[in-house]
Order: sequence, then structure tokens, then C-alpha cells
Amino acid sequence: MTDPDPAWERELLLQLTQYREYSTRGMLDAVPRREPRRYLYDPLSEHLSRIGKSIRPALCIATCQAHGGDPARAVNSASALEMLHNAFLVHDDIEDDSEYRRGLPTMHAQHGIALAVNAGDMMNALSVRMLRQNVPTLGPELSARILEEFDHMLIESLEGQAMELGWIRDNRVDILDDDYLRMALKKTCWYSFIHPCRIGALIAGVAPGNLERFHRFGFYLGLAFQIQDDLLNLSGDRSKYGKEIGGDLLEGKRTLMLIHLLRNLRGGDRQRLMDFLARPRPGREQGEVEWILEMMKALGGLDYGRAASRHFAEAALFEFEQAFAYAGDSEHKTFIHRIIRYMITRDQ
Repeated sequence: MTDPDPAWERELLLQLTQYREYSTRGMLDAVPRREPRRYLYDPLSEHLSRIGKSIRPALCIATCQAHGGDPARAVNSASALEMLHNAFLVHDDIEDDSEYRRGLPTMHAQHGIALAVNAGDMMNALSVRMLRQNVPTLGPELSARILEEFDHMLIESLEGQAMELGWIRDNRVDILDDDYLRMALKKTCWYSFIHPCRIGALIAGVAPGNLERFHRFGFYLGLAFQIQDDLLNLSGDRSKYGKEIGGDLLEGKRTLMLIHLLRNLRGGDRQRLMDFLARPRPGREQGEVEWILEMMKALGGLDYGRAASRHFAEAALFEFEQAFAYAGDSEHKTFIHRIIRYMITRDQ
């Protein structure tokens, strides 16, 4: 995967910043300016102001513009996507007992679980309100179509989250690679990659019957993203990654690398890992996490994950040509093309 411009990542991050400014402003404008500020709207606004990647709104707006659409018509839907994503993050951090998000304490660590759950619920409600506000600009028919996209996206994401949480609760050690890929499709690919492209294309005027061409592209791109994210949680730089390193192991998440390790450990080492996974998170020690990481390195698990992420990125590169075949050359199409490479080279 080569790019003739050595400054490609700098240009991509600049474009990403521009798209992010659109969606951040849209989200903050949607937050009510009334009481209760201390217990709801101030923590919510602070959380939304934290700088994330904003891949979802960027893909939505860029896909719209790549197909000749007006970005102003897509900003509201893109902002609603990012609002919903932030609601997921707050609830995910509680479900995973995570301590840090984007380099700062998670909302529930700062304000308590009860207020954090309520703030996440409010972000869900605000995303629906934002979608209703599409009607004057996009008209009732297209607005209803976008709402259907959100409906499918929500159901798939929550089903995927249930699969991941259920595997941890039941201490499943029989999970296969294909199980992981299906879970990632549901939890990550639909709402982070497939639907943002579909919604942007819809707003640009692409016929609903032509939207399936984004499915394989978004699936492969989402897998590359998720596996790279799992790898960063194991061996990334916390100052860049923004979350605790090794948190996925403390939580017992069935990542592709842990599945590989379960498949390859033998004897006493396998039993040691099984004992670790059988305990609740408070009973898992950092020293054991470091041992598991060493085993993953020794048995090729990290290399296995990196190879898989590259493989899916290459597949996404092929599918990009099919998905965007009818979009003319533009900086927005180039941005989406470069996102594929960024998925496996990013360090945060």
C-alpha cells in the first residue's frame, strides 16, 4: 500500500481536523443551555469537547462530497453519528470498567456511574433530536430514510456489544476467528464505516438500491480498524492511545490475538491463562497481563494480528475501487482512500 506523497498522513490529519470541526460544533450546539448543568450538561459538553478521531462524521461528509453532494446538508447527520458514538463510549467505559478515555479519566470515573449512564442516555436522545432536525433541510422522505439507517446501525451495534460482553461473562474459551469477525461486523463495521458511507451517499443523491456497494468496503475497513485498535491496546503508547494499555486483557476481551493465544498455548501455560480469565477483573493482576503479552509475542499472536489487519486493509483497498467507482476524482475521494492506509499505521 503505497502513496506517492510522503506527506500523505499530515494532509489526511488536516482534512480529518476540518471534518471534526464540523461535527464537534454541531454536537456542542445541540447541547441544551439550561439546568441541570452541573449534573448533566457540563460533563456532557466536556466529554464532547475531547479530541477524538471523528472517523465516522468524516466518512459521512467526505462520501457525500465525493459524490457531488453539498456538505452543509450532511453535517447534521454526521454530527448525530458522532453524538451517538460518544454515547456508546460512555456506556462502553462503564461496561468495561475502563479508567481512561482520550487521555483523561472516563466520565464515570470523574462523575460516578449513575450520572455517566444518564449523560450517555441524554446523548442518545440528542442524536434522535438532531435527526428530526434534518426534515427542513432534507425533506421528510430522505430524513426518514436516514432514520432507518440509524435504526439498523443501533440494533447491529448493540447486538455486537452483547456478544462481546456475553463471551466475557460466560468465560467463553471456544471463540473462533470467524466469531470475532462476526462480532466486529456488528459492533464496529456497521456503525463506524458502512452506515456513515451509506448516509453520506444518500444525502448526495445516490439511489438507495446502489448503497450495498459500500458494505464490503466498510466491512474490511472496519476489521482493519478494530484489529489495529486491539493491537494498540496491547502494545501502544498510552500518551498517544489515550486509554490504559493492556485494558482489554484485564477485561478479558476476546480479541483476535487472545483467540490465537488460546488456540496455541499448551499444558500449564494454557491452564494459567484459563485461571486468569476465570477471575473477575479485580482479581487479575498487572504482572499476569505482562506475562500474557509476552506469550502472545513468543507464539506470534501480535504478528498474526498485524498480518490480519494488513490483509483486511488490502481487501478494503480493492473494494474502495468498486464502492467509489462512480465518484469523480476529488480531495474527498482521496481522503477516503488514504483512510485505508491510516487504519493500520495509526498509533492512537
